[in-house]
Amino acid sequence: MTADLRTAPIAPGRIPLIGHALPLLTDRLAYVQRLRTYGPIVQLVIGPKKTITVINSFELLQEMLTRKSDHFSKGLLFDKLKIFGGDPLPVAEGKPHLKRRRLMQPALHREHVKGYIETMRATAQPSVSAWRDQEILHVCNEMQLMAQGVVMAALFSSNPERGPAQTILDSVDTVFKAALTHAMVPIPALERLPTRGNRRARTANTVLHETIAGIIADHRAGPDTYDDLVSLLMTVQDETGENLSDEEITAEITALLAAGSETTAVTLAWLFHEIARNPELERRLHEEVDTVLAGNELTAEHIPQLTFTRRLIDETLRLHNPAWILTRRTTAPVQLGQFNLPAGTDVMWSPYAMHRDPHLYPDPLRFDPDRWLPERPQPPRGAFIPFGVGKRMCIGDQFSLMETTVITALIASHWRLKPVPGTTTRPVPEITVHPSTLDMIAEPRKRTATKATT
Repeated sequence: MTADLRTAPIAPGRIPLIGHALPLLTDRLAYVQRLRTYGPIVQLVIGPKKTITVINSFELLQEMLTRKSDHFSKGLLFDKLKIFGGDPLPVAEGKPHLKRRRLMQPALHREHVKGYIETMRATAQPSVSAWRDQEILHVCNEMQLMAQGVVMAALFSSNPERGPAQTILDSVDTVFKAALTHAMVPIPALERLPTRGNRRARTANTVLHETIAGIIADHRAGPDTYDDLVSLLMTVQDETGENLSDEEITAEITALLAAGSETTAVTLAWLFHEIARNPELERRLHEEVDTVLAGNELTAEHIPQLTFTRRLIDETLRLHNPAWILTRRTTAPVQLGQFNLPAGTDVMWSPYAMHRDPHLYPDPLRFDPDRWLPERPQPPRGAFIPFGVGKRMCIGDQFSLMETTVITALIASHWRLKPVPGTTTRPVPEITVHPSTLDMIAEPRKRTATKATT
């Protein structure tokens, strides 16, 4: 005999007319962490009628994203990301999503990504070499420019100068912020008003499309010159056997550029913030890169030897996971555990909050890369999902991990980044959880004397 299915309870603190909207707008990170204390599933009410079901249980989340993923679409947040235009891979559904993912997967497979390492290093090197002793760096912006440059060079064969690159970066940031605002206050009429924010978002979207259109035009003018992801997209055929239009390719590239740059840059910024606060971790990072590289340029052969660097990255992805919310929507009635979700239910969960849960991670607010040593107890399967899980797992996970490793090792082999005295850094949850302000002082370092090992 099966137990009766239950409806998820409504979270405490509902206010008439506005529901739970206030803490979501004013104290997001603390609120999504507090929601975990209310049970495996809980409902939020936004405004007078809108409800969102929050999944707190990692077991139910695993069930939703794997075995029952066919009952869910991408949901509210990803609907708003269609501001990029078209139906690119991050927001596509059904057969179009599956077909494009299968086509693009080889270009982002672990073995293929190894071939990008030289491009990654060569693209980031000029930025790192341009820093000056005691220069105050706006670290978030520097990391975003480097990450964006790597994505554009490796996948699109494009390498814009710093000025145009900054314009692209600012445009991506503007569009992302607009998407989040529209998701948090899902009132379509507000999106059509000629507000300053809406006008800025449309202008930024135009800049992005014009930039990518130029890249596509170069590829069409010299099709034998390039062998990259843009070239691959130009060979894709839709369900009718037709090639993708320039507008569809533009949407695909724009979405990949935005998603691929932002999360990597945020991870790098938090990583250098954490090691600057812990001299022992910084010493161990410098010792590893000096020993492994031994004064040589980083290559694919060095990556597996950078084990402490990888643990630093994993711990940053845990404690400072870029995703404070992700969404889905049920396309049919579905059962998760003992809970019933009707068709059309908007679902939300927080990797950021889950990765800080004291029931899953001992001393969860401590930045401890050694918690990932194999001899230490590991979190349950499904409790650490920095790139998601299931058929919608981030297609660029290996690219992002490799890029983060390369840039971390490149910077650490040449510089110490020290906090500016008197500054305070706090997490800001927008489209990702990024540092509020992160100004750091660049200090050149001498490499530890080492010998290359054979």
